[in-house]
Amino acid sequence: MQNQEQFLMVVTTCPDEPTAHLMANEIVDQCLAACVNILPEMVSIYQWKGEKQQGTEHILLIKTEKSCYSELEALIASNHPYELPEVIAVPINDALPEYLAWIKSVITKI
Repeated sequence: MQNQEQFLMVVTTCPDEPTAHLMANEIVDQCLAACVNILPEMVSIYQWKGEKQQGTEHILLIKTEKSCYSELEALIASNHPYELPEVIAVPINDALPEYLAWIKSVITKI
């Protein structure tokens, strides 16, 4: 049985679908996540530099291990078009053990 505390769901947003695909592919190609889901376009309303903004974005749900987080965060920050990208890590408290084993098997570097 996997230690569930070692797994994360990392969330980030991208301004458009091509950027989301580029980011997701880079993350998976570098074995920093087992899976990245790209959700359909959504509307975001937020405060930025003292003004209310509105735009469309795609959200990425990234399944990974804590051991990959620093490298994943650095990849997102250095390749993201936003001045301040959203990068939020949420611990996976409960999950199907076989799914966690799959995540571990994919991101374990040989």
